Amino acid sequence: MIEARELCREFTLSRKIGRFRRERRVVTAVAGVSFDIAEGEAVGYVGPNGAGKSTTIKMITGILVPTSGRVLVSGLDPTRSRREVARRLGVVFGQRTQLWWDLPLVDSFELLRAIYRVDARSYARRLAECADLLDLGPFLDTPVRQLSLGQRMRGEITAALLHDPELLVLDEPTIGLDLESKERLREFLAELNAKRGTTLLLTTHDLDDIERLCHRLVVIDRGTVLADGPLKYLRHEVSPERVLVVELAAPADLAGLPGVASVSVEQGGLRQRLAFRRADTTAAALIAEVATRAEVHDLVVEEPEIGEVIRRLYARR
Repeated sequence: MIEARELCREFTLSRKIGRFRRERRVVTAVAGVSFDIAEGEAVGYVGPNGAGKSTTIKMITGILVPTSGRVLVSGLDPTRSRREVARRLGVVFGQRTQLWWDLPLVDSFELLRAIYRVDARSYARRLAECADLLDLGPFLDTPVRQLSLGQRMRGEITAALLHDPELLVLDEPTIGLDLESKERLREFLAELNAKRGTTLLLTTHDLDDIERLCHRLVVIDRGTVLADGPLKYLRHEVSPERVLVVELAAPADLAGLPGVASVSVEQGGLRQRLAFRRADTTAAALIAEVATRAEVHDLVVEEPEIGEVIRRLYARR
């Protein structure tokens, strides 16, 4: 669906020095980014502010022309085949809008239907589906300027999907939303990817979005790719240690179990945290060993949180 090869983008900045002179300098926003995204994938594209995420998105969507390198969407160059690419993708920018501010929401949809030349039957079916899943009915006739942020973002998602795109690009889609609105939006996007096979490319600082929606993570910093792979493998790479937390019926000594690096005791020995490395033992083997020493009421295997994984990737650079 997306093929990026050595993608670079530079900007020339100018500032005044002295009365009649200006100084120019070149800033590299994206420096040799390469990745592929297959049809039906859900990929998180993350990095700190200024890492080059939005610049990459703008090159993928044809808004910016790469300084060097190339990007293809469904085999098409976004800058040379803008209309064809536009029909194949939908874009949602959390801090931008494609809706008409003073018009009722449904009128914006009608205008977008005409722009994309969607036939009436397909439009009606698509709008009914989105209205049902995103609960748009109560405010379809409300002017966009009177909508809450959560309502407007549901409208933005619908607007991006009316022409049934193969690829949906989301740049901070849940920014500023309350918990209920975020959850509703995540459920809809997860279903869209799972049932319709729509490819998702998501950039966000809300790591819960990544955890919920994305099976793969591309981490970018200072315009280059730091890591690219399934989230579980990145966890293994940067944090080889896991923790087994056990709740016991009675205090017991769990020190010295094979493969355990350290043991911490809480609640007078009723809860114990056993740190172990994946290379030394498995969770299943460790649970079996614990069961031979004590009666277990409950247990859980803790994985490092996604925020910690990304932080360690940055630190490694």
